[in-house]
Amino acid sequence: MGRVASKGQLRMTVVRCAMVTVPLVLFLGFASGRSVSAGSDNRWYAALAKPAGTPPDWAFPVAWSLIYVCLGLALALVLAARRTGNRGAGIAPFVVTLALATAWMPVFFGAHLVRPALGIALGMVAAGIVTAVLFGQVRRLAAWLMMPFLVWTSYAVALTWGIDRLNPDAANLAPGPAASQVTDDHR
Repeated sequence: MGRVASKGQLRMTVVRCAMVTVPLVLFLGFASGRSVSAGSDNRWYAALAKPAGTPPDWAFPVAWSLIYVCLGLALALVLAARRTGNRGAGIAPFVVTLALATAWMPVFFGAHLVRPALGIALGMVAAGIVTAVLFGQVRRLAAWLMMPFLVWTSYAVALTWGIDRLNPDAANLAPGPAASQVTDDHR
Protein backbone atom coordinates (compact mmCIF):
# COMPACT_ATOMS: atom_id res chain seq x y z
CA MET A 1 0.00 0.00 0.00
CA GLY A 2 2.88 2.39 0.64
CA ARG A 3 4.32 2.20 -2.88
CA VAL A 4 4.65 5.25 -5.10
CA ALA A 5 2.42 5.42 -8.17
CA SER A 6 4.07 5.26 -11.57
CA LYS A 7 3.88 8.13 -14.05
CA GLY A 8 1.40 6.10 -16.10
CA GLN A 9 -0.84 5.59 -13.07
CA LEU A 10 -0.68 9.30 -12.26
CA ARG A 11 -1.52 10.18 -15.85
CA MET A 12 -4.54 7.87 -15.78
CA THR A 13 -5.72 9.48 -12.55
CA VAL A 14 -5.62 12.89 -14.25
CA VAL A 15 -7.47 11.48 -17.27
CA ARG A 16 -10.17 9.95 -15.05
CA CYS A 17 -10.59 13.23 -13.16
CA ALA A 18 -10.69 15.18 -16.43
CA MET A 19 -13.44 12.89 -17.75
CA VAL A 20 -15.61 14.31 -14.97
CA THR A 21 -14.33 17.86 -14.49
CA VAL A 22 -14.14 18.98 -18.12
CA PRO A 23 -17.73 17.98 -19.02
CA LEU A 24 -18.99 19.35 -15.69
CA VAL A 25 -17.35 22.76 -16.17
CA LEU A 26 -18.47 22.87 -19.82
CA PHE A 27 -22.03 21.99 -18.80
CA LEU A 28 -22.16 24.72 -16.14
CA GLY A 29 -20.76 27.29 -18.56
CA PHE A 30 -23.10 26.33 -21.38
CA ALA A 31 -26.09 26.24 -19.01
CA SER A 32 -25.27 29.80 -17.98
CA GLY A 33 -24.88 30.85 -21.60
CA ARG A 34 -28.16 29.26 -22.63
CA SER A 35 -30.08 30.78 -19.72
CA VAL A 36 -30.37 34.10 -21.57
CA SER A 37 -30.08 35.22 -25.16
CA ALA A 38 -26.71 36.77 -25.84
CA GLY A 39 -24.92 38.66 -28.57
CA SER A 40 -26.94 40.13 -31.40
CA ASP A 41 -29.78 37.71 -30.55
CA ASN A 42 -30.34 39.90 -27.50
CA ARG A 43 -32.20 43.09 -28.50
CA TRP A 44 -30.82 44.99 -25.54
CA TYR A 45 -27.21 44.08 -26.31
CA ALA A 46 -27.71 44.86 -30.00
CA ALA A 47 -28.90 48.35 -29.04
CA LEU A 48 -25.85 49.11 -26.90
CA ALA A 49 -23.00 51.28 -28.12
CA LYS A 50 -19.94 49.06 -27.90
CA PRO A 51 -16.31 50.03 -27.40
CA ALA A 52 -13.71 49.59 -30.08
CA GLY A 53 -12.24 46.11 -29.95
CA THR A 54 -15.51 44.34 -29.19
CA PRO A 55 -15.13 40.88 -30.73
CA PRO A 56 -17.69 39.47 -33.17
CA ASP A 57 -20.48 37.34 -31.69
CA TRP A 58 -18.93 34.06 -32.85
CA ALA A 59 -15.76 34.70 -30.80
CA PHE A 60 -17.50 34.45 -27.43
CA PRO A 61 -18.70 30.82 -27.56
CA VAL A 62 -15.40 29.71 -29.12
CA ALA A 63 -13.33 31.49 -26.46
CA TRP A 64 -15.50 30.32 -23.57
CA SER A 65 -15.52 26.72 -24.80
CA LEU A 66 -11.73 26.66 -24.84
CA ILE A 67 -11.58 28.44 -21.48
CA TYR A 68 -13.98 25.99 -19.85
CA VAL A 69 -11.92 23.05 -21.15
CA CYS A 70 -8.78 24.64 -19.67
CA LEU A 71 -10.57 25.24 -16.35
CA GLY A 72 -11.77 21.65 -16.24
CA LEU A 73 -8.27 20.35 -16.99
CA ALA A 74 -6.73 22.61 -14.34
CA LEU A 75 -9.19 21.32 -11.79
CA ALA A 76 -8.49 17.71 -12.81
CA LEU A 77 -4.75 18.20 -12.35
CA VAL A 78 -5.26 19.56 -8.85
CA LEU A 79 -7.82 16.92 -7.84
CA ALA A 80 -5.53 14.16 -9.12
CA ALA A 81 -2.61 15.47 -7.04
CA ARG A 82 -3.30 13.30 -4.04
CA ARG A 83 -1.04 13.65 -1.04
CA THR A 84 -0.28 17.25 -1.96
CA GLY A 85 -0.67 19.53 1.03
CA ASN A 86 -2.16 22.56 -0.75
CA ARG A 87 -4.56 20.64 -2.97
CA GLY A 88 -7.71 21.59 -1.07
CA ALA A 89 -6.79 25.26 -0.71
CA GLY A 90 -7.31 26.01 -4.41
CA ILE A 91 -10.68 24.28 -4.72
CA ALA A 92 -12.75 26.94 -2.87
CA PRO A 93 -11.47 29.89 -4.95
CA PHE A 94 -11.94 27.77 -8.07
CA VAL A 95 -15.59 27.22 -7.15
CA VAL A 96 -15.98 30.98 -6.54
CA THR A 97 -14.32 31.68 -9.89
CA LEU A 98 -16.66 29.31 -11.70
CA ALA A 99 -19.73 30.62 -9.85
CA LEU A 100 -18.88 34.20 -10.83
CA ALA A 101 -18.21 33.15 -14.44
CA THR A 102 -21.63 31.51 -14.67
CA ALA A 103 -23.35 34.48 -12.96
CA TRP A 104 -22.02 37.12 -15.35
CA MET A 105 -24.19 36.30 -18.38
CA PRO A 106 -27.56 36.30 -16.59
CA VAL A 107 -26.67 39.56 -14.82
CA PHE A 108 -25.38 41.32 -17.95
CA PHE A 109 -27.53 39.92 -20.75
CA GLY A 110 -30.58 38.90 -18.72
CA ALA A 111 -30.95 41.62 -16.09
CA HIS A 112 -29.17 44.35 -18.12
CA LEU A 113 -27.17 45.36 -15.06
CA VAL A 114 -23.89 46.62 -16.48
CA ARG A 115 -22.25 47.87 -13.27
CA PRO A 116 -23.02 44.75 -11.24
CA ALA A 117 -21.73 42.70 -14.20
CA LEU A 118 -18.56 44.80 -14.10
CA GLY A 119 -18.21 43.98 -10.39
CA ILE A 120 -18.69 40.29 -11.17
CA ALA A 121 -16.05 40.46 -13.91
CA LEU A 122 -13.59 42.12 -11.50
CA GLY A 123 -14.39 39.39 -8.97
CA MET A 124 -13.73 36.75 -11.64
CA VAL A 125 -10.27 38.19 -12.26
CA ALA A 126 -9.47 38.41 -8.53
CA ALA A 127 -10.75 34.90 -7.76
CA GLY A 128 -8.99 33.58 -10.87
CA ILE A 129 -5.67 35.04 -9.74
CA VAL A 130 -6.04 33.49 -6.29
CA THR A 131 -6.98 30.17 -7.90
CA ALA A 132 -4.02 30.27 -10.28
CA VAL A 133 -1.57 31.01 -7.46
CA LEU A 134 -2.93 28.21 -5.28
CA PHE A 135 -3.18 25.77 -8.20
CA GLY A 136 0.42 26.64 -9.09
CA GLN A 137 1.51 25.46 -5.65
CA VAL A 138 0.05 22.04 -6.50
CA ARG A 139 0.74 21.71 -10.25
CA ARG A 140 2.42 24.41 -12.32
CA LEU A 141 0.48 23.32 -15.42
CA ALA A 142 -2.80 23.89 -13.56
CA ALA A 143 -1.79 27.52 -12.98
CA TRP A 144 -0.91 27.95 -16.65
CA LEU A 145 -4.27 26.50 -17.65
CA MET A 146 -5.90 29.37 -15.71
CA MET A 147 -4.18 31.97 -17.91
CA PRO A 148 -6.69 31.95 -20.82
CA PHE A 149 -9.45 32.60 -18.25
CA LEU A 150 -7.50 35.48 -16.71
CA VAL A 151 -6.68 37.07 -20.06
CA TRP A 152 -10.26 36.77 -21.37
CA THR A 153 -11.90 37.98 -18.17
CA SER A 154 -9.50 40.94 -17.99
CA TYR A 155 -10.60 41.75 -21.52
CA ALA A 156 -14.24 41.33 -20.40
CA VAL A 157 -13.62 43.87 -17.62
CA ALA A 158 -12.36 46.39 -20.18
CA LEU A 159 -15.31 45.74 -22.52
CA THR A 160 -17.89 45.91 -19.73
CA TRP A 161 -16.35 49.12 -18.41
CA GLY A 162 -16.43 50.56 -21.95
CA ILE A 163 -20.09 49.59 -22.36
CA ASP A 164 -20.87 51.24 -19.03
CA ARG A 165 -19.17 54.47 -20.10
CA LEU A 166 -20.83 54.52 -23.54
CA ASN A 167 -24.30 53.60 -22.23
CA PRO A 168 -25.02 55.41 -18.95
CA ASP A 169 -28.72 54.46 -19.16
CA ALA A 170 -28.10 50.93 -20.46
CA ALA A 171 -30.81 49.25 -18.39
CA ASN A 172 -33.48 51.32 -20.16
CA LEU A 173 -32.38 50.85 -23.78
CA ALA A 174 -34.85 48.12 -24.65
CA PRO A 175 -37.50 46.14 -22.82
CA GLY A 176 -36.13 43.24 -20.82
CA PRO A 177 -36.67 39.69 -22.01
CA ALA A 178 -39.43 39.17 -19.44
CA ALA A 179 -41.19 42.45 -20.23
CA SER A 180 -44.61 42.09 -21.76
CA GLN A 181 -45.15 43.26 -25.30
CA VAL A 182 -48.93 43.29 -24.78
CA THR A 183 -50.65 46.64 -24.36
CA ASP A 184 -53.96 47.29 -22.72
CA ASP A 185 -55.67 49.36 -25.48
CA HIS A 186 -59.25 48.35 -24.70
CA ARG A 187 -59.75 50.63 -21.70
